[in-house]
Amino acid sequence: MNAFDVLGDPVRRRILELLAESERRSGDIVEVIQQEFGITQAAVSQHLRVLRDSGFANVKVDEQRRIYSLNARPLVEVDDWLNRFRSFWEPKLSALETEIARGKKLRKSEGSSIEVNKTKEKE
Repeated sequence: MNAFDVLGDPVRRRILELLAESERRSGDIVEVIQQEFGITQAAVSQHLRVLRDSGFANVKVDEQRRIYSLNARPLVEVDDWLNRFRSFWEPKLSALETEIARGKKLRKSEGSSIEVNKTKEKE
């Protein structure tokens, strides 16, 4: 299965988000995914198997528990593929960042002038 097929599923993406935070017991993953997506334990186990088989997740056995962790190597490959497209969106993101900074600066200066006016009114 190709990386984009793996990442195309919202359940698998959510599991990867959980694993990016920290390694987790399979039961903990099942609990979160069942609560958020309303799917069965067997369905969550299928998604975990896909992530394991595709190399996105590692598993170690600790007595009767399975502990899952993120394997970032396939994500690096996805990032490398996306790299050729960054030139399309980076200028737009930079422009957005500039506009956000301008808006913050404007709100801050407007807030300062309001405070000055309130102070003058009190005098």
